[in-house]
Amino acid sequence: MNTIVKHAPAGPVAVVTGGAVRVGRGIALGLAEAGFDVAVNYHRSESEAREVSARIEAVGRRALPIRADVSRSGEIDGLLEKVRSRFGRMDLLVNNASLFQQSPFMEIQEEEWDRVMDVNVKGPFLMVQKAADLLADSGGSVVNVVDLSAFRPWREFPHHSVSKAALLHLTRVMARALAPRVRVNAVAPGSVLLPDDYTEEQKERARGRTALGELGAPEDVLRTILFLERSSFITGEVITVDGGQTLEG
Repeated sequence: MNTIVKHAPAGPVAVVTGGAVRVGRGIALGLAEAGFDVAVNYHRSESEAREVSARIEAVGRRALPIRADVSRSGEIDGLLEKVRSRFGRMDLLVNNASLFQQSPFMEIQEEEWDRVMDVNVKGPFLMVQKAADLLADSGGSVVNVVDLSAFRPWREFPHHSVSKAALLHLTRVMARALAPRVRVNAVAPGSVLLPDDYTEEQKERARGRTALGELGAPEDVLRTILFLERSSFITGEVITVDGGQTLEG
């Protein structure tokens, strides 16, 4: 016997790039729990995106998995056309898609540098530029996901670190450019979802780097995104969600 899922009346619409896995998955599912219909963007994680979408629909919200490489202008056009066709609006854009690649500075190849910058910086730039009118029509907002490397030079992740610092500054540039119709903010998570292969010793070291002596969770990032989405007098700001890690030096 098939289960019939009854959807609530159409609600606000969120688009989450990189919304199929890890922190993006938690954001997409949490936004659905908060009453959003969600477009789940993915690049290679199709099965995960469909699983997330099924879970969103199971709580009575509408979901739409959309494959697109956010570094490519034409694919973003296709993504936004699907959002317009299915939902007719966009109230929140979460630019979460990111490449996290480790390479010593002297070993980074030009192609690798370009690819990280394309996804981590050009992607959010293009997404916001192309979605600006749709967001403005709904009085919507943007939250860009950076991380602590936006403030600190990570020696083993130099191109990632530079890209997140650039995205943080881009957040402020976009906030000024799109005001007053669209607000643009950022969230900078710390240790909220460690790699699956971390040992207990590595996890304990990560806990020890925070002032609170504990690790966070994707839900902590979600709550901050919801706060920024609901706070109509905040734009051009970044909130660090790291348990006080940046206080520890």
